[in-house]
Amino acid sequence: MWSDDGGRVADSHRLDLLDDYPPDVEDIELVHLRISSITALKLERFKEVQKLCLRQNNILDIEALGHLGGTLVDLDLYDNKIGHIHGLEELTKLENLDLSFNKIKHIKRINHLTGLKNLYFVQNRIGRIEGLEGMTVLRNLELGANRIREIENIDHLTALEELWLGKNKITELKNLSTLTNLKILSIQSNRLTKIEGLENLTSLEEFYISHNALTEISGLENNKNLRVLDISNNQISKLENLSHLPHIEELWASNNKLSSFEEVEKELSGMEDLVTVYFEGNPLQREAAATYRNKVKLALPRVKQIDASEFPPYHLLKTSRY
Repeated sequence: MWSDDGGRVADSHRLDLLDDYPPDVEDIELVHLRISSITALKLERFKEVQKLCLRQNNILDIEALGHLGGTLVDLDLYDNKIGHIHGLEELTKLENLDLSFNKIKHIKRINHLTGLKNLYFVQNRIGRIEGLEGMTVLRNLELGANRIREIENIDHLTALEELWLGKNKITELKNLSTLTNLKILSIQSNRLTKIEGLENLTSLEEFYISHNALTEISGLENNKNLRVLDISNNQISKLENLSHLPHIEELWASNNKLSSFEEVEKELSGMEDLVTVYFEGNPLQREAAATYRNKVKLALPRVKQIDASEFPPYHLLKTSRY
């Protein structure tokens, strides 16, 4: 069966989308087929499924998956119409769960999934971080583009290596001190006015805090393993408190109020690993005009890339893995 725009439509009465799949299949992928019912797929005929991907469909409910509890490791329901989490009670072997781009308001009924390593809730309607008890092996948590106002209830996630909280309504960096294994923290496009609460995050390698309301650089005294720092699109007027970070490779500082090349040289010239800097949109770039790049090169002779050539750099928009 075909839709008016030429796409195939899943109709359980007229078309068996899994007719050609062998009974021992381990990987099922049905993407953008307008599937509305998992039950209609009759997945019970497959006994060894480890990965199930039903992205970009019209699924409303998570259902009819209990028989996969002994085998399913990866469940991908990205971009559907799911409003409530249920039906995962027997999927205790899950390691990866993606419920991004749905209509979920509350994180519920998943705390029994203690083997989860990657959990994605990007672009939902979640207002609070909750329901993650017992997930002591979770390595990656993505909650970007939701309605979260506070960082909370994650103290026990001590194995966490990546935390994505961009594009929310968070006003304070807090409750992160136990996350000592954290390597990536994205808190872009929130309502932060200062950098704080990172003292114990000595393993942190990438920190994205662009599009906030910072007026100064501070609070990074113990984060000496930082490789990537994104402070773009804030209100920072002075380049300072960075010279103690020996491993910085990329510094993104576009669209602030930086005006001093002397500060650039003083803070960054000792960084032997620094290869990329972004200063476009600052007074030091606008006022220097044609001499801007040469001045940066003179101050930082090791740098290989200065700003983007045409489009905004990807890192400036990086609020999740998507």
